[in-house]
Amino acid sequence: MAWWDNAVVYQIYPRSFQDSDGDGAGDLRGITARLDYLAWLGVDAFWLSPIYPSPLADFGYDVSDYTDVAPEYGKLEDFDELVAAAHDRGLRVLLDLIPCHTSIEHPWFREHPDWYIWSPVEGPPNNWVSAFGGPAWSRDERTGRWYLHSFYPEQPDLDWQNPAVVEAFQGVVRFWLDRGVDGFRLDAIDKLIKDDRLRDDPPASGDFPLPLRPDAAKLERVYSGHRPEAIDTLGTIRAAAGDALLVGEVFQPTHEYPPYLEVLDLVFAFELLFAPWDAARLRAAIAPAAELGRVAWVMSNHDFDRLATRLGPAHVRAAATLLLTLPGTTFVYQGDEIGLANGPGADPPYDRAGRDPMRHPMQWDTSATGGFTTGVPWLPAVDPTERNVEAQRADPDSLLHHYRGLIARRKDLGPFRLLDSEPDVLAYERGDEVIAIETKPG
Repeated sequence: MAWWDNAVVYQIYPRSFQDSDGDGAGDLRGITARLDYLAWLGVDAFWLSPIYPSPLADFGYDVSDYTDVAPEYGKLEDFDELVAAAHDRGLRVLLDLIPCHTSIEHPWFREHPDWYIWSPVEGPPNNWVSAFGGPAWSRDERTGRWYLHSFYPEQPDLDWQNPAVVEAFQGVVRFWLDRGVDGFRLDAIDKLIKDDRLRDDPPASGDFPLPLRPDAAKLERVYSGHRPEAIDTLGTIRAAAGDALLVGEVFQPTHEYPPYLEVLDLVFAFELLFAPWDAARLRAAIAPAAELGRVAWVMSNHDFDRLATRLGPAHVRAAATLLLTLPGTTFVYQGDEIGLANGPGADPPYDRAGRDPMRHPMQWDTSATGGFTTGVPWLPAVDPTERNVEAQRADPDSLLHHYRGLIARRKDLGPFRLLDSEPDVLAYERGDEVIAIETKPG
């Protein structure tokens, strides 16, 4: 039995978890200072959203150096101390790994241009579109050539069909494993390999069950991503990772996951993340994923509306019960355990895709900054006088204690089986226990 079977992994957004030096942004030392909280909560591991140096065009997902720590987060020595302190408490550490693309400011882009994907013609060679909207091809002003970017123009796509890219990235994986990392969340891996003939994506032929930008929704992404060749490529990451945990972000419906699970340990169950609070829709999302197994259940993260905002405060307790009694591995986004909702974001926004509201700081106490910083926070606290760890920890009936209790008994739950139930109830067995989740409006 692997350590992640039935595990709860806590997602930390480092910029917003705990600031240790008063500069208004969270950092590694701040995370280390809060590890006792994670141990008290009872989680098995934590996943750090990107901590690498970055120009922040996509707030850390545009990496300019895969083997260092961004100065605002600290130094490699701070990371080593964090890992050691986590392991002392029985907590595993997962890093975010971004293999699809680098920052355009990564030295590789100039030193090794053949490591990237370029148009063979003057201008875009096909109709591919970026996940953030607009064409997926941009002109490099220095060379006049056109390069591919599945996301922002500042994020050129790596050419994983070049063996040198494979070798370089395997070195990145080994670098962090040597520093004690226990696994990786692999970002956007359904975009890892593209059609080598650069053929046009055909028009969309049906409803895609996950949200897409309007221009991306018009195309069936059969050549710009989700290629069968990606599985062998992911195998090269597995070869470097050994038996470390690999969990994949595959932005596809559940029935597309099996090939990825040939080389990965887990894949995020995105149909649950986007299911409305309706028993039939929840059941439709859960049934195929539970049958498949080896999915990572998730209902909130740094990219999409927080759980309390998406489902409403009235449903956060029931949603926690659902999330933490499903079979397998579960991911919890920081702040969901106290019912933190979306905030107002920033004006002007930091994130061009509009995701600032999901990334406001963790609220530890009732102070103006929620105990996150002694300085001016990069994003303001949302409602620390109403929701914070200190108050909920003192209240045995709080949402926080509800999370803690569910986590504590999770490993004792028996086999999972969905049951027939009333229209507004999702019911299932865990061994001899029947769990009924009401989804009536309210």
